[in-house]
Amino acid sequence: MERTEEKSDGTGLEVLFPEEGKTAPCCPHGPTLLFEKVGSGGAPGRRFYACSACRDRKDCSFFQWEDEKVSEASVLAREAEIQSKRPRFTQEEYRIRFLTFAALPLDERKFCEECQVLVLPAEHSAHSAHRTRTVSAAQLRRPSLLLSPLGNKKSNAQYLFSERSACFLLDAVASLGYRKVLCVGTPRLQELIKQRNLQQNQEPMQSLLLDIDYRYAQFYAQDQFCHYNMFNHHFFGGQASRTVLENFLEEVPGQKVVMVADPPFGGLVRPLANSFSLISQMWRRRRRQEPGDSEADLPLVWIFPYFFEPRILECLPSLAMLDYQVDYDNHPLYKHGKTGRRQSPVRIFTNIPPQDVVLPAEEGYRFCSLCQRYVSSLNKHCSACNLCPSKDGRQWKHCSACSRCVKPSWRHCLACSRCALPDHPCRSAGGRGGAAEDGCFSCGSLQHKQNACPLRARPRSSSSGPRARRRSQKASRHAAPPGAQSRAARPL
Repeated sequence: MERTEEKSDGTGLEVLFPEEGKTAPCCPHGPTLLFEKVGSGGAPGRRFYACSACRDRKDCSFFQWEDEKVSEASVLAREAEIQSKRPRFTQEEYRIRFLTFAALPLDERKFCEECQVLVLPAEHSAHSAHRTRTVSAAQLRRPSLLLSPLGNKKSNAQYLFSERSACFLLDAVASLGYRKVLCVGTPRLQELIKQRNLQQNQEPMQSLLLDIDYRYAQFYAQDQFCHYNMFNHHFFGGQASRTVLENFLEEVPGQKVVMVADPPFGGLVRPLANSFSLISQMWRRRRRQEPGDSEADLPLVWIFPYFFEPRILECLPSLAMLDYQVDYDNHPLYKHGKTGRRQSPVRIFTNIPPQDVVLPAEEGYRFCSLCQRYVSSLNKHCSACNLCPSKDGRQWKHCSACSRCVKPSWRHCLACSRCALPDHPCRSAGGRGGAAEDGCFSCGSLQHKQNACPLRARPRSSSSGPRARRRSQKASRHAAPPGAQSRAARPL
């Protein structure tokens, strides 16, 4: 069994990928993931299965100890729950409904905003008490503008690319010669591709959307959409959907494939990287290989916050982070405008050579001849580090004592022998600081975080009181958090 460690909410949590041939129990979001909570000192804990898509048990209540004997009644109840949360129609039935709907006169094309479905004339009476709207042909081509974004931050918050970011991504992959785009969790990019195909008199691009939001099945044919969970590489349509993806990944001359993925920011990195690697393996099996490229990877564009860079590069070392800042229309912070941050933390991680991805000068990017890549205008090259060091879009400064560049708000602390915020917990003040940025603020160890520090486990004088017991009971209820997904895991 492959053991991979993933930190979740400050606790030690390992994701264990089972051996080939061993199946995991299923929840409505597909096969569950096997977790192991790591105690203080690295001691392994009891293993359990939990939902791959939702981090809150309120959103998906599945939980099972690895060695638990599950009764037949429980198995039947789980299967009934899975069946009850499946889409009402098959992909083929959705397609027939769409073609029927598109042929209707404009005043008969109704969309139910409460049920989030296209309503045929025979169904109008069933939705008469609901809020409905008339749907134009243009709106049918932009379902992300028609469907209401799901908004539960712990399980299904759904954020969509701004037009600026979607256009940049499409322009970037098109300029590099890619004509087939696998859109993993990027419905707005798929829409833009189809929109440009109608407007331009050049060879059209092909796209396939993989998304856990089955509502998109109402708008796309079977060769354009697959109901898919990127955290466990699960196709809800079974082998038929897998075949659709395999056929799409097959390259012919002039039809290079690229994958663009926009996972939920709260998701565990290793399961995502595992799924992307499995898709890359499918691509290698289907492509016409040239001599010497049997180990080539599928070109990947992974959208994720910059502070996940160490984890992403640990899983997929071939990726590099670009300076381009991706923003979203409906995210309260990650967007341009008065209500958003001046600098979005969302970046592009890609195995495409960074010097080939041209970032727009009109948005404040320039080419660094020393780094051989495009960087933010404020990301100044450091001669000591021999790189453009900024990760967050601001100009960083070099600390000679630390021998590295740090954020402009940080100051070097002699007591801690490191750079940190001026008000950080410091040893000299009797605080609990003194660790390196990636270590423990309690004891200084680089092997664990503060929440997993053995010093925190030492009993205090009041540790046996009723308040401590309540804290302990509360902690035990949350001792087995499942895999996290904050944006695109939608209840079925």
